[in-house]
Amino acid sequence: AAGMGTRLRPLTDRTPKALIGVAGMPMIGRLIHKLKAFGIDQIIINIHHFPEQIEAYLKKNKDFDIEIVLSDERSDLMDTGGGLKRAKWFLDGKSPFILHNVDVFSDINLQKMISFHQQQKPIATLAVRHRNSSRFLLFDDQMRLNGWQNEKTNETILVSIPTVPLKKLAFSGIHVIDPEIFELLDEKGPFRIIDSYLDIASTARIMGFEDSNGYFVDMGTVDGLEQAEKIIKAREE
Repeated sequence: AAGMGTRLRPLTDRTPKALIGVAGMPMIGRLIHKLKAFGIDQIIINIHHFPEQIEAYLKKNKDFDIEIVLSDERSDLMDTGGGLKRAKWFLDGKSPFILHNVDVFSDINLQKMISFHQQQKPIATLAVRHRNSSRFLLFDDQMRLNGWQNEKTNETILVSIPTVPLKKLAFSGIHVIDPEIFELLDEKGPFRIIDSYLDIASTARIMGFEDSNGYFVDMGTVDGLEQAEKIIKAREE
């Protein structure tokens, strides 16, 4: 939840993206309720943009009656990979953990995704789906990560020479990760976790969990916010 929310300006000029309202509730509140519904009772939230507002919101809501701690990125925005490493003290252990972007709104069944991860035992499982995008992750017929492609720039990165046609799927901003990942992340400072996945995918299994049913909305744009509000209101009718 540390992002600057540049695509949502001017809404984020005085408010952190995580506190932008969606049908009457801040997006971070909606996500916490969703995680609680799947049995999550320990959460770490990284903060950077107007962090005191997020602190006040959590205090007002008594941390939603679960354990919530903060990973402070006030001095330096760490991106997803760097933010993950900074939160290692909280996440490192024996059990897999979920990494979830605050601006992702979906009806993905997290329990099914977790079960898939536990059965397949990769180092990380990434939620992916068929949707309009210019950037795709590339998977083999076993749903193992084998590359990345940007159709706007015609840039392609391959982990290995494919022996089967690769499936193009867009990433949904939700991961289930094994704590072993920390032994493989050599980067320091801010870095993109997708780049790290591609670097280690030749020796460690990174898998995709396809979730193309239901809805997925990137609330990081005004259009996305409006789309999410329409879905919420339709469900409440």
